[in-house]
Amino acid sequence: MLSMPMALILSSHVAASMVGGGASQRVLNAAKIDTVLVPTVLYGRHPGWGAPGGGPVEQDQFEGILSGISDQGLLDITDIVLTGYFADVGQIFDTAAVIDVVRKGRRVNKGVKAFSREPFVVVDPIMGDAPGGLYVSPAIAAAIKDQLISRADLVTPNLFELGHITGRPLTDLASMVRAARAMARPVLVSSLPRHGQIGVLYVDEQQAWLVAHDRLPKAPNGTGDALTAAFISRILAGDDAKTALEQAVAATVSLVMRAQEWAAPELPLVAAADVLVKPLVTLEAEAVQTA
Repeated sequence: MLSMPMALILSSHVAASMVGGGASQRVLNAAKIDTVLVPTVLYGRHPGWGAPGGGPVEQDQFEGILSGISDQGLLDITDIVLTGYFADVGQIFDTAAVIDVVRKGRRVNKGVKAFSREPFVVVDPIMGDAPGGLYVSPAIAAAIKDQLISRADLVTPNLFELGHITGRPLTDLASMVRAARAMARPVLVSSLPRHGQIGVLYVDEQQAWLVAHDRLPKAPNGTGDALTAAFISRILAGDDAKTALEQAVAATVSLVMRAQEWAAPELPLVAAADVLVKPLVTLEAEAVQTA
């Protein structure tokens, strides 16, 4: 058996900003997970800084990249599929097909030398945030919901995305847990307001855990990407959901602390990679009782 896990990331590539697929890649690499990044867009910088430069990856290019990866035999040894930002609906349909190929290949090729027995599909449904709402087209948001979430082993929305996907009002913690459980798969929800703090919630059919921490002002972009990748790395390392949640949130908070200490405009994912392994803070998850 190969000793190294491999992740296939389908998301944005942003040259000058530590966000999107590039952020996911660096966090997973710090956990000794090899990565293959298929870009959905090629931007110069995060749009939050201004006009990003670049643009979407054209459909034929996107499909060509996937074909090259497939021809190399890498889909057979893909342990993690992580989806993020998409520029058009066609990319989403292609990604859904790739997920099916990865799963089918593992079933058919019993002797494949992959790290994990089964692939782990994680959908980060990047489509919007409060207070601005959707920042992708309604068609893209609908395709993520219809084509990708149904194929996911874990979904990682922010609070706005959870409400948009489920169509449910999210008025308190209990309603958030009920909405997450309505997705019928494990869910990691970020950006929860919690008594003046901010929280991250993990929910599956049997348990619900919340980690809350003080808000850190002027956090760089990319914390959601880092959080998702950090949680994946802990699950792949064998942690239970509670421990993975605690470690992932602590690692993300630690990255922001380093960024503030160094006055860094972006997450210092390379220079501060040590805090991904040994966070600067310890956070304790609380069980959420909904009955």
